[in-house]
Amino acid sequence: MWWSGISIIVVTFVAAIVLMSTILVLNRKTNAITTTTKILRTGISEKYYKSSFRMMTYNIRFDTDRDGINQWAFRKDRVANLIRYHAADLFGVQEALPNQMFDLKNTLPGFEWYGAGRDDGKDKGEFSAVFYRSERFELLDKNTFWLSETPERPGIKGWDADVTRVCSWVKLRDRYTHQILYHFNTHFDHIGEIARRESAHLIVDRIYNITKFQAPVILTGDFNTGPDSDPYRAIIANSSLEDAKDLTEIPHYGPNSTWSTFFVGQELGDRIDYIFVTSHYLRVLQHAVLTDSDARYYPSDHFPVLAELSIKTQTHIN
Repeated sequence: MWWSGISIIVVTFVAAIVLMSTILVLNRKTNAITTTTKILRTGISEKYYKSSFRMMTYNIRFDTDRDGINQWAFRKDRVANLIRYHAADLFGVQEALPNQMFDLKNTLPGFEWYGAGRDDGKDKGEFSAVFYRSERFELLDKNTFWLSETPERPGIKGWDADVTRVCSWVKLRDRYTHQILYHFNTHFDHIGEIARRESAHLIVDRIYNITKFQAPVILTGDFNTGPDSDPYRAIIANSSLEDAKDLTEIPHYGPNSTWSTFFVGQELGDRIDYIFVTSHYLRVLQHAVLTDSDARYYPSDHFPVLAELSIKTQTHIN
């Protein structure tokens, strides 16, 4: 009968409305995560999306009362939230004091870390530590060396450096791909030009001695030097490492600058924080400098640098 046909159409229409309403409600609940993920990963093929991982370098600014409203107690949750929101799987921090390391570990469950206090090789002074998502990565080896003429001696300033500097590294196995990779993380001196140049040569030599560049290598940090400097050129020219920003397949997102003050709207500084990778082994799917803020203050006086990487050439060395 004619009214039976109309009833079927009405029931179908109502069911469609209910289904669409349910989808909209679910989208609202997860919008902050799914929208960002879709935007950041646009253009990445399914093949590489599944095996890719996100990494970050972030100078979180040491904890000091001199920062007033921007001291660590008032911004530690914003730092952790930024890392969590952008779904980093692996990240290096600079200027982290022991209490800051403790706070990051507590606010980022699922992450383990390795690092050594630069003053004594244990728990005194700033850390240039590596955090890794333990569900994704297995720690195989680790160590720290000092950026000085005596790299094995803790607490020694090198060349014309103003303070002690270190490089901490980890050897990891990716539980998804079974690939072994290395992550080196450092913080060059802000005063000594000779120290920065010699630190670059030392790190390149150490990376070669440790890895022979037979596996993917990632070098991150605050290098306190621009891309037109001798230390930068020493890293690029004397190793298999390349600047991830130059390799990104999706155009770079964000400013070129990687530091400012804490205050939104003030003049930006130079580009001094980098992610270097061995391009033979790693694809750089995307690269960004993140300027997340609460509209008044940034979480740190440096911006985190983010890259999404994927294994290009598989190698399973022990």
